[in-house]
Amino acid sequence: MALAAQRLCFHGKTALAPMVRVGTLPMRLLALDYGADIVYCEELIDIKMAQCQRVKNEVLDTVDFVAPDERVMFRTCQREKDCVVFQMGTADPERALAVARLVENDVAAIDVNMGCPKEYSTKGGMGAALLSDPDKIEAILSALVKGVSKPVTCKIRILPSLEETVQLVKRIEQMGVAAIAVHGRKKGERPQHPVHCDFIQAVAEAVSIPVFANGGSLDLVKSHGDIEAFRESTKASSVMLARAAMWNPSIFRPQGMLSLEEVMEAYIHHAVRYENHVSNTKYCLCQMLRERMESPLGKQLHAAQTTAEICEAFDMEDLYNETQAWMKTRKEVLSSGLNGQDADFPVLDGDVITLPVKFIRREYQPQITPKVCLLEWSRRERLEQPAYDTTQRPLDRAFQSTVTVSGKKYRSTMWEKSKKFAEQAAAVVCLRVLGVPEGRTEGGAIAPGSKRKREVGLDHGDEDTDQTTANGLCGVSDSSSQKRRPSKSQPDSPKELRPGSAS
Repeated sequence: MALAAQRLCFHGKTALAPMVRVGTLPMRLLALDYGADIVYCEELIDIKMAQCQRVKNEVLDTVDFVAPDERVMFRTCQREKDCVVFQMGTADPERALAVARLVENDVAAIDVNMGCPKEYSTKGGMGAALLSDPDKIEAILSALVKGVSKPVTCKIRILPSLEETVQLVKRIEQMGVAAIAVHGRKKGERPQHPVHCDFIQAVAEAVSIPVFANGGSLDLVKSHGDIEAFRESTKASSVMLARAAMWNPSIFRPQGMLSLEEVMEAYIHHAVRYENHVSNTKYCLCQMLRERMESPLGKQLHAAQTTAEICEAFDMEDLYNETQAWMKTRKEVLSSGLNGQDADFPVLDGDVITLPVKFIRREYQPQITPKVCLLEWSRRERLEQPAYDTTQRPLDRAFQSTVTVSGKKYRSTMWEKSKKFAEQAAAVVCLRVLGVPEGRTEGGAIAPGSKRKREVGLDHGDEDTDQTTANGLCGVSDSSSQKRRPSKSQPDSPKELRPGSAS
């Protein structure tokens, strides 16, 4: 959802798609994959965040907020920029504003957590402790609303009485917040206590801003269909999920939930790709397994101490090794002075590897086009024939094509005047990423892989290592390509490495 649309939803009290408060980047991305509309980060304490430095991580293509001890406190990426809400724990207006200004250009909104009942939060006057100090709530929210350009929201728990709860939310509304999330339990209540839907409904009916219903994970929301039922029972604008989304993020899929095995594998892909801290990765996977922790897989996961060991437990060693090789190559290329704007620098757009390539017909031999070269190489490698999917842009009737080879997708970011040229450009992208000659004439020829590696100062050794890393560009495991190593007798097998970058 675009930020402008979010603002409209916040202020217009229109129904939003489900949102999730699930924590670190891999889990947030997984929730977005499955249909969540807005994602909240884990509660981050303002004192720790205020010490952080904003760092652009060129290797991962992320923005990191790094503490003095080099610990990454908050990591985000371009994909979630317009839908991630930064949630902080705070008890100080000035410090809250300083943190909000630090992160506001990288997030969609700022949220103050006033509902956390845990001691680490309340003992510092944060979380649910704020509910007994409305003046401090007003000071914090007013400072944020006036001081940052992004929408400001807050999350509360209900007060002992309905009247007190409604009175508080009306006061919060007057401070100019864009929305309020209401966890339908009191400060002293825990998940085993029933959620008070009547309190949430009273809040929704008392204010004109959107209200997000929270707290239904254990009893009320067990499938995607339950989300709308919970929203309707509370008359809220939307539903916020935490534990249900942690247990199985595919709860956001309108088509139905996926198996835990499939979800955990998808989560590990994101965790490895974005170098998620091993303890958090392990925690999230354990939350998904829950009652299956005593199974052989659960015991192996419990014993794992590194990301590599986690991948081994799930038979995903190839993914880990490919991604590590990809990162090593990317670091080397970055240190050589190249950057993401270089024509030889692949960028991941979702699951598609892209390059800014324009097909220029005169640069190729009459009968040896990139499509021909790619087809012949695929046959030598005993792969399925390349498949092209071409779309036309209505505005100027230009074409863009995506080619799928061995389960991976390649596309040029540039649009062509004809469908044929678009397909040729896609083939060029694929061939260049794989390091396969593309049939250009001597005057405009792409140098062989070994020469290109010397030009950027890389020397990766044998072809097996090169192929492993090339397969790792998509950040996915391809068992067929792993088992089929390039033959030394095939001069046109991939010999060249080029790093990728996720957007």
